[in-house]
Amino acid sequence: MSGRVMPCNAAEISSLFLFEKLSAEQFDRLCGEGRVELFDPGPVFTEGDPAACFYVMIEGAVVMSRRVGGDDIEVSRTSQPGVYAGAVMAYVGDGKPQRYMNSLRVTEPTRFFVLPAESFASFMHEWFPMAIHLLEGLFLGSQTFQRAVGQRERLLALGSLSAGLTHELNNPAAAAVRATSSLRDRVAHMRNKLGVIASGDYHHDVLKALVDLQERTAERVSKAPALSPLEASDREDALADWLDDHGVPNGWQIAPTFVQGGLDVGWLEQVAAAVDEQEILPSAIECLAYTVEAELLMSEIEDSTTRISHLVDAAKQYSQLDRAPYQVADVHELLDSTLLMLSGKIGPQVEVVKEYDRSVPRIPAYPAELNQVWTNLIDNAVFAIKSAGGEGTLTVRTAVVFDRLLVEFRDTGPGVPPDIRGRIFDPFFTTKPVGEGTGLGLDISWRIVVNKHHGDLRVESVPGDTRFQVLLPLTATDPDTVPDTPDTPDMPDTVPDPTQELS
Repeated sequence: MSGRVMPCNAAEISSLFLFEKLSAEQFDRLCGEGRVELFDPGPVFTEGDPAACFYVMIEGAVVMSRRVGGDDIEVSRTSQPGVYAGAVMAYVGDGKPQRYMNSLRVTEPTRFFVLPAESFASFMHEWFPMAIHLLEGLFLGSQTFQRAVGQRERLLALGSLSAGLTHELNNPAAAAVRATSSLRDRVAHMRNKLGVIASGDYHHDVLKALVDLQERTAERVSKAPALSPLEASDREDALADWLDDHGVPNGWQIAPTFVQGGLDVGWLEQVAAAVDEQEILPSAIECLAYTVEAELLMSEIEDSTTRISHLVDAAKQYSQLDRAPYQVADVHELLDSTLLMLSGKIGPQVEVVKEYDRSVPRIPAYPAELNQVWTNLIDNAVFAIKSAGGEGTLTVRTAVVFDRLLVEFRDTGPGVPPDIRGRIFDPFFTTKPVGEGTGLGLDISWRIVVNKHHGDLRVESVPGDTRFQVLLPLTATDPDTVPDTPDTPDMPDTVPDPTQELS
């Protein structure tokens, strides 16, 4: 956008605080390469366009805004002469083309001194070389520092996740190893007992009945009902009495195995009737006990290996290593994989409640980066709960709110004090003790949600009820038009002096 060009008056320009103490020759050069433009009410420049000019307001009224999601949010409004905006970082770094980081409009006829970005950079390097070095050190050094700390934060998160995943994998893996060793022992005993029975002088019908009983017992184990402790104890007592009455040794040891396998006195009566020979009954009972134990151990191995498989699938889903960076994703799958990956860190003291609206649609997103957001928000919620006494509830809720998907993380921690609530998304701001947080988790989450997904990240908090709300658009966005999320905050488009800048 451009206004009507007007004569440049060096005396008028010299009255602006930004140009104090310049020489007459320097003012002549400013007017020679710059210009004064009069803008009618409306836009001056738009966020995202190439930063072609540096603007200094001479008189009028301006409004600075920033795009958040699909909305333009006003961040500054002033009529103070001398405020500046536009290509203010043209002189910093390697001279790569800059873009306007905000939008500027005027609400009444307003005059600006307008200087091309190239001229502004040249003047700065020629007139203020020491200041340039200091500013480059400040901004570029801060950028490098924040990138390094951001990488460190990701490594710490990865280490925590790896430790949790290793712990979660170790339990079922160890259970599978133990069950496999026990299974080998039971199968060996079963072979031995079958050998003893087969070597005896028994009719082949009896042996056939015994084999049939083994098959039917194995089927019964797979359908064993769940019993209460009292029911299980009563059934164990009844089975132990039956085994003692029928001369089966160590009945008190065998009874719990039969109860776990779903057998009862009625089933043992069928065994006794099928064998029909009192001298073979104890061996038949022991053989069936080994069968039940073997089936139970195989079920334990299956459960353990299935859990390992689920953990591996969750890690795969969490990392999105085999997926396209931008895709249509099921947010519940992302949440579940993150909760599973963090289950070791969450621990038994924190109850996790899922209030999922399963009717919400899949959304266009960068799933791996949303998982990073969930990780940061869950980690903060768990830390808040444990710091307040160790026990509490984390509620994860999804819903559709108008045209956006809501993902809410609610914890029962002490809450975020009102005096710092406006700063929690600032880089390096943290309430955690030294060494436990870098202050970048919420800043990174904000950039992923707001800058990359055109969504919104909010917080509502009172003691005992803190809610971080992520709002994501439901409609697809062309990934080619979605800006990448930088590792560090965007370079500001003005010198960081809130009394004089617009952004």
